[in-house]
Amino acid sequence: MAEADWQAVWLTLKLGVASTAILLLVATPLAWWLVRRSGWLAASVQAAVALPLVLPPTVLGFYLLIWLGPTGFIGETLESLGLNHLAFSFEGILVGSIIYSLPFAVQPLVESFRRIDDEQLQVAATLGAGAWRRFWTIVVPYCRGGFLVSATLSFAHTLGEFGVILMLGGSIPGETQVLSVLIYDHAEAMNYDAAHQLSLGLLVFSFAVLVLVYGWQKRSTKSETRLC
Repeated sequence: MAEADWQAVWLTLKLGVASTAILLLVATPLAWWLVRRSGWLAASVQAAVALPLVLPPTVLGFYLLIWLGPTGFIGETLESLGLNHLAFSFEGILVGSIIYSLPFAVQPLVESFRRIDDEQLQVAATLGAGAWRRFWTIVVPYCRGGFLVSATLSFAHTLGEFGVILMLGGSIPGETQVLSVLIYDHAEAMNYDAAHQLSLGLLVFSFAVLVLVYGWQKRSTKSETRLC
């Protein structure tokens, strides 16, 4: 592969790892809140989280470009604070990836948290275990499969993003040109051999990730059913 291809591979992996780490931090309390709340507010939040599943990526990317760009309220606020706006930058496509992959991080955790027996948490609370201790000693071990599926799906989904990144970040080598965008550039330039090489790599990797996810999902479901 050419140097530009390796550069895109590295940038894609960097984006996937950073997005996944932030998504786990955001999705965990959000999924916990959704499981324990009902009513219109919870329904509205759940709908907002799931919106990227039905919204065309170009629509989401367009609005993010407007909001994060120099004339948008977020970009303009950042510039008034002496910072750069986020359009056409790695930080910008990172924000876009987090929003676009949010449902893939939240949903596995919601399903996993729903299987927890609340009585165990209540017993631990009566024994003096605080909220953090209950979370780390009960919730995390019981739901480790859900966390793994959430992280794996988030990472894999981030690697395959195209519409949001192209709209928000364009195709800047070393900054926003990830694999999916580079494949499009190769195909547009009729460099089909390079496009095929990168596409086949992503195809094999995505299939391996899905095999891992479904295998862990079945294993964790059995384990959580026995424990809860």
